[in-house]
Amino acid sequence: MIFFRRQAPLLVTLVTGLVFAAQYYVPHPASERLLTSVTKWMQIIGGFALVLGVTSLFHLHAVRIRRKEPGWGYSLILYAGLLGTIAVGLWANGKETVDGAATAFGWIYTYMLVPLQGTMFAILAFFIASAAYRSFRARSREAAVLLVAAIIVMMGRVPLGEYLLPASGDVSQWILNVLNASVRRAILIGVSLGAVALSFKIIFGVERSYLGGGKE
Repeated sequence: MIFFRRQAPLLVTLVTGLVFAAQYYVPHPASERLLTSVTKWMQIIGGFALVLGVTSLFHLHAVRIRRKEPGWGYSLILYAGLLGTIAVGLWANGKETVDGAATAFGWIYTYMLVPLQGTMFAILAFFIASAAYRSFRARSREAAVLLVAAIIVMMGRVPLGEYLLPASGDVSQWILNVLNASVRRAILIGVSLGAVALSFKIIFGVERSYLGGGKE
């Protein structure tokens, strides 16, 4: 029984992985129906996972509020925002607009969520700028090339920079479309090969960390 309990998840992973890897190469209506059915099951499982995640989030912040840990007031704000948005969304039937007029749910999205997202990215801009300053110090020839390329791209992406250096726009486009694209594709190929290798290790039971243990 213990052996079966340990090997059953590996067997399910092996069979499922091989079947759904093979179905992409089988041009038959049965494989398409199989993919459609599994996609629906994934949506159902995702719904249960969402409920589990929200329940875990509620439990975590309830413990913080009960113990009055540092920052527990933010947990209250989280409760108010989450429950309030759910209530308003159910009341508006999940619609942001009705007959061209914004609902309360749409108002929350337009005038609360969007400005909060903009604020978050605005704060991240300062962090990125400070990180770029530390990274682009010309301590070597490679760093100097990176610094020059970054300056050209930044100058070519804003109207003021292109006004001061008219050629920066074309050079910036060439750097992004040729140099950057080739490097990005090389990275994607490497990541894809790594993902394929990891998938084979999981399918054939070499990598078992997803079971919550080691490789025993």
